[in-house]
Amino acid sequence: MEKKEFQAESKRLLDLMINSIYTNQEIFLREIISNASDAIDKLAYQALTDQSVGLNRSDFAITLKADEKYRLLTISDNGIGMTQEEMEENLGTIAKSGSLQFKKDLAADADVDIIGQFGVGFYSAFMVSEAVTVISKKFGSDQAYMWQSSGADGYTITPCERDGAGTDVILKLKADTEDENYSRFLKSYELRSLVKKYSDYIRYPIKMDVETQKLKEQPEGEEKKEDAKPEYETVVETETFNSMVPLWQRKKKDITEDEYAQFYRDKFFDFEAPLSTIHFSVEGAVTYQAMLFIPARAPYDYYTKDYKKGLQLYSSGVLIMENCADLLPEHFRFVRGVVDSQDLSLNISREMLQHDRQLKIIANNLEKKIKAELVRMEKDDREKYEKFFAAFGRQLKYGVVADYGTHKDLLQELLLFWSSKENKLVTLQEYVDAMPEDQKFIYFAAGESRSRLQQLPQAEPVQEKGYDILFFTDEVDEFVAQTLMKVGEKEFRNVAADDLGLQTEEEKKAAEETETEAKDVLDFLKETLGEKVKEVRLSKALKSHPVCLAPDAGMSFEMEKYMKRVNPDFAYEAGRILEINAGHPVFAALRSAMESDPEKAKKYARLLYSQALLMADLPLENPTEYTDLVCSLMQ
Repeated sequence: MEKKEFQAESKRLLDLMINSIYTNQEIFLREIISNASDAIDKLAYQALTDQSVGLNRSDFAITLKADEKYRLLTISDNGIGMTQEEMEENLGTIAKSGSLQFKKDLAADADVDIIGQFGVGFYSAFMVSEAVTVISKKFGSDQAYMWQSSGADGYTITPCERDGAGTDVILKLKADTEDENYSRFLKSYELRSLVKKYSDYIRYPIKMDVETQKLKEQPEGEEKKEDAKPEYETVVETETFNSMVPLWQRKKKDITEDEYAQFYRDKFFDFEAPLSTIHFSVEGAVTYQAMLFIPARAPYDYYTKDYKKGLQLYSSGVLIMENCADLLPEHFRFVRGVVDSQDLSLNISREMLQHDRQLKIIANNLEKKIKAELVRMEKDDREKYEKFFAAFGRQLKYGVVADYGTHKDLLQELLLFWSSKENKLVTLQEYVDAMPEDQKFIYFAAGESRSRLQQLPQAEPVQEKGYDILFFTDEVDEFVAQTLMKVGEKEFRNVAADDLGLQTEEEKKAAEETETEAKDVLDFLKETLGEKVKEVRLSKALKSHPVCLAPDAGMSFEMEKYMKRVNPDFAYEAGRILEINAGHPVFAALRSAMESDPEKAKKYARLLYSQALLMADLPLENPTEYTDLVCSLMQ
C-alpha cells in the first residue's frame, strides 16, 4: 500500500491549517457536518432529474456515533459519496473544494445551498484527531474507498466495502492532556450542545443513538407492591439533535407571538419576552434574512466592558459568528437576533468575516429597520416604549454624544426627558410643540434626582412664566444638550444660566440700577469669600431664596461631578458664582451688619456661601466649621 504525499507544499501548510486558520477546536464538528450536508445536497439535487436515485428529501440524514473505548467519533451521511479520483482531488489536495466546483457548475437558479467554499474545513478534524479515516462510496458505483491519514506526512487510499452511497468520517481522537479534554467530544451531551450551537439549522436531521434511563413498566398481570421502589433501565433511543428549519425562514404570517417569544428566550437566555420583534428578508445586491429582538430589560452586565454586543451570523443555517459586532452600531447594541446570508465574504476558516461592502450594506439596513421600529413603538405603544427607554435610554443618549455627534440626527427623536410641568416623559419635539409663543429657549435643570430639582431655586422664575423645564437626571444629559444644541430653532438653556431670556428691557435696566446700588454688598462678599468664588452678583432668577450658586460659563456643576468620578486626577472645578437676592430680607440684614458689626457680617457671608453649596448639591469644604458657624450666630 503506497503512501502518498499531499499535493500541497509541505507539512508546514497543513500545520498552518490546523494551528493558525482555526482558533476554536469545537468548530471541527461544524465543518464536517457542513461537508456531509453538502454531499447530501448534491445527491438530492441529482434526485430531482434522476429517478434512479430512489430517495426523497426525508430519506437523507447525518449520523453521529461515538466509541469511548477506542476513542472514535464517526460522522456519516448518505449523500453522493466520492470516487477514488475525487478523494485524491478533495482530500489529497489542501484547499481544493469540490463543493465550490459543484456550485459553479450549477444553474444560477438551482434550489440548493452549498456551504463549503474553500476546501479546508475537513482539515480542522486534525485539531482534535491523531488520525482520520474517510470511507466513501460514490452513488452509482460498486466500489468504496478508504482514505487514511495521520497528518501532514501523507495519506493512503485503498479499496474497501460500504453498504450504500455516502461517506463516513472516522476520527481517532487525541489523548487528553492537562490543558485539553478531547474526550468530551465523545459524550452525547457535548455533541448535542455543539450541534445545537453551530449546526441546528442544517436542513437534514443530525441523529445519534443516545442512552437514557427509563422507568421500568409494570409487567402485565403482576400486582404492584405498595412499598416497591421505582426501577429504571438503560435504553438506547435515536435522537435528532437539530431543529432543521430556522424560524426566520418561515413566513411572518405563519409565526405566532408565542413562537417568537419562545425562540428569543431559548436562544438568548432571557426569562422575559422581547418588547418587539423585527422579522424581514431582503433580496437584491445582498440577499439575507434577519430576525431581531428588542429586549424588555438590560442584562446584568449590559453597561460593563464584559457585555458582548452583536448578532448571531449564519450562512445557510450554519452558525459562523456568535456575536457579529459589525452588524450593529454602538447605539443599538442592545438588539439581539440573527442574520442569515449566503452573500457575505467569509475568511478561509469561516470563523470571521471579511470587512466588505456586503457587510456594510446589511449593517446600514439593519440600523434603519431598528430605528423605524423604535419610532413606531414610541408613537403607537408609548407605555411599551417607556419600558424600553428605562432599560436602554441611556444607551441612546450616549449614541448622540459619541463620534462627535455623528448620529444625533438619527437618534434625537428617540430621546425622552422628564417634563416638570406635564409630570411625565416627553420627546424633545413634544416639548417644543407645547411651548408658548413667547418662550425663547428649551429650559432644563440638571441634578441627581427629580425631587431635588423640584426644589431648585433658579427654577422659580421659569415656572412663574408657565414654562416647562426638562429634568436632566442622567450624567450624560447635559452632554446631549450640548451636542444637539437646538431642536428646530429653539436652543437649550440651563435654568442656572445668567440670562434666561425672561426679562424685559425695562426689567434689565432696573436690575442694572439695583446692582449699582448694591455694589458695596457685592464687593464685601467677594472680599470675604476670596478665592472660594469667582464672582458675586445680584441674581436675576431668585424669588423666595436668598442665595444660590451658578457655574461659570462652559461647565455646569453636574459636569464637574461627572468628571471627578471618571477621572479624579485630572478633573477641575466649574467656576463658582455666588448670586444674592437683593429683594430678600437677608440682603438688608447683611448690609446692616456690615455697618454695625463687620465680623458678624463676615460670618453671614460664609454662612450664605455654605447654604448655596448645599442647595447646589455640592460638598461643604468643612462641615464642622459650618456647624460651629451656625452655633456662633445663634448665641
